[in-house]
Amino acid sequence: MYSRIMVPVDLAHGETLRKAMTQAGDLGQYYGVPVSVVAITTAQPTDVARNPEEFVDELTAFVQEYAVRTGARMQADPIISHDPATDLDRVLRKRSQELGADLVVMASHIPRFHDSIFGSHAGAFVRHSDVSVFVVR
Repeated sequence: MYSRIMVPVDLAHGETLRKAMTQAGDLGQYYGVPVSVVAITTAQPTDVARNPEEFVDELTAFVQEYAVRTGARMQADPIISHDPATDLDRVLRKRSQELGADLVVMASHIPRFHDSIFGSHAGAFVRHSDVSVFVVR
């Protein structure tokens, strides 16, 4: 049914990704398709990594943990952006097209007040994407 699954993640919030990563791994295993775990960072130091190379290492370790846990074929897909906060939605949609992903599994959060004004990244992806999106809360 699916040929590739994409999971966008924010490593700064790794503890909130457990359900979405497990669900993506289970779906990847069930359908026998690869799961691309996409994370966006900047070239400047962040809370997650001091540089892009360290970020790749952190993302790879994170993905490997879930690949072992779920038995799915998962691969790390890091993206370096000048301004991840403003580029995020556009970059994720573009990357899903480049990968040929036909299912995107995204973690969500409990809606907060500012989400009713500005919306969430998952909501924006659902509204503007042409692929199936599974939002996991």
